[in-house]
Amino acid sequence: MGGSAAAAALLLVVAASAAACAAQLRRNYYAGVCPEAESIVRDAVARKYRETFITVGATLHLFFHDCFVEGCDASVVVASTPNNTAEKDHPVNLGLAGDGFDTVLRARAAVDAVPRCRGRVSCADVLAMAARDAIALAGGPSYAVELGRLDGLRSAASSVDGKLAPPSFDLDQLTALFAANGLSRTDMVALSAGHTVGFAHCGTFAGRIRGPAAPDPALNRSLAARLRAWCPAGVDPRVAVTMDVVTPRVFDNQYFRNLRDGMGLLASDQVLYTDPRSRPTVEAWAQSSEAFSRAFVTAITKMGRIGVKTGAQGNIRRNCAVLD
Repeated sequence: MGGSAAAAALLLVVAASAAACAAQLRRNYYAGVCPEAESIVRDAVARKYRETFITVGATLHLFFHDCFVEGCDASVVVASTPNNTAEKDHPVNLGLAGDGFDTVLRARAAVDAVPRCRGRVSCADVLAMAARDAIALAGGPSYAVELGRLDGLRSAASSVDGKLAPPSFDLDQLTALFAANGLSRTDMVALSAGHTVGFAHCGTFAGRIRGPAAPDPALNRSLAARLRAWCPAGVDPRVAVTMDVVTPRVFDNQYFRNLRDGMGLLASDQVLYTDPRSRPTVEAWAQSSEAFSRAFVTAITKMGRIGVKTGAQGNIRRNCAVLD
C-alpha cells in the first residue's frame, strides 16, 4: 500500500472510531441521575476563576493533554504511585499548571456533595465541562458539551511519548499529529488558539530569543526584546509568561492578530502564519471573531470525542486522582 493510500486508510479508521464514540456521547447525559451536574461544575469553576485567571488556560491545557493521550478519559489527572509513574509526571506534562488539576478536583467534589449525584458523574466529563465553563468565563464561546465518557483504567507516563506536539513542530508535523486523532488542519489551527489564554515556560521558546539561531527572524523585534527581559540568561526555564501579550485574560481572536504581527510565542504558533497553507485561515479568523468561535466550538467538540471509554473500557472513579 502506498504512503498516500495508507494515510487515507488511517484517516478512515480514525473517522470510524470517532463516529462510534460520538454516538455514545450526548447532551444532557446526566438529566436522569444528576440534572444539576452542569450547573454545579459551572459554579465550582467560577469560584476557582475568581481566585485566579490562570484557571482558564490551565483547565483548557489539561483537557487537551488528556484527550491526546489515551483519549478523553481523565487519565492525566491520576497521581503517580510507588508502582506507577502516571501521565501527569511525564516531562512534557510537568508544565501543566496545578490550577487545572485543582479545578477538576474541586468541581468533582462539589458534584459528589449532592447525594444523588455521588459516584454518578465521571471525572472525564467534569474535565470536559470545566474546560467549556472556563472558556466562557474568559469571554469565549459557550457551547453544549457532549457527555457520557467513562474514566480510563490506566495512566502511564510511557503513553505520552509522541502524542503531544513540541514547540518546534512545523505545519506538516502538527497536521499529522492532529490527523491521527481525527482532527483536520482547520481544527488544529482553531485549537491552537487556546494559547490566547495560555502560559509558556521560558525554556519552550529560549532558542528563538537567545543562542546561535537567535533572534528568530519570524519573531516580532519588540516582543523579542520583552521576552529577553522577562526570561534573562540563566533564568529558571520553568518561569512562565503569557502567550498572548495583548489580551492575556480574554479568550478571543487576538491570537491570530498576534500571529499576523509576528507575535506568536512558540515556533509552532508562528508557523501557522508563516506557512502559506494555513495563513489564509489565520487571516480570516484575525478579521472575524465569529468565524473563529464557530470553528473553535466545532474543533473542541470533535476533540472531546477522542478515545472515549464506555462499558468495560472504563469506570467512574471515586477519586479522580486514584485508579479504582
